[in-house]
Amino acid sequence: MSETKKKSIVSEELAQKMFEAGIHFGHKKSNWNPKMTPYIFGLKNNIYIIDLEKTMEELEKAINFIKETKENNGKILFVENRTQSQFLVEEIAKKCNMPYVTSRWIGGLMTNFKTIRKRVEHFLDLEKKKAEGELKKYTKKEQQKFDKEIEKLKKRFDGIRNLDKLPNALFITSIKSQMTPVREAKKKNIPVIGLVDTDSDPTIIDYPIPSNDESISALKFMLEQIEEALK
Repeated sequence: MSETKKKSIVSEELAQKMFEAGIHFGHKKSNWNPKMTPYIFGLKNNIYIIDLEKTMEELEKAINFIKETKENNGKILFVENRTQSQFLVEEIAKKCNMPYVTSRWIGGLMTNFKTIRKRVEHFLDLEKKKAEGELKKYTKKEQQKFDKEIEKLKKRFDGIRNLDKLPNALFITSIKSQMTPVREAKKKNIPVIGLVDTDSDPTIIDYPIPSNDESISALKFMLEQIEEALK
């Protein structure tokens, strides 16, 4: 079998998996961004259909960049602020030993990193002191106060505890719903990889991947591709 035919079969299989995951379903005609036109295959039942060939092309570019980043020991920060898919993103980030923010975006994380890092170090210091029993010298009421602070800081900073410098890239699961990290990354010239649905502007990030960005099955499929690239 020729190399060209092998690639064709692989592409067909990938397209079928994407189709089954619902990658191709965009938004209604009334809710779209004209800049997504190059990635749209057509319109069906008043819903835009994403061109899966374009998705495969852009996904390949993103995967190549991710592999290159990993080979250079770079860190990719995973970002997701939507409740329904936070657990998926956090799970993959942990598997890949990558930092993550899966709750409300930490304002200034990219643009004011040193200040945010001091807060993270404060959290790690408190956590260490508690583990070593250093907080037992305080009153019960004071210890409870420390516990509440540690819990609050953990929820906010646990995913970036090992991020001691700016990440080499961001992976954002939904560009339109998470514009603040996109803007911050742009200010610091940090490349952004992200899923762009038919209501998004793909031109504002470096590696746009045309895809349904709301379906759990679509997101799971894309995260699996990212995980594979980071192995």
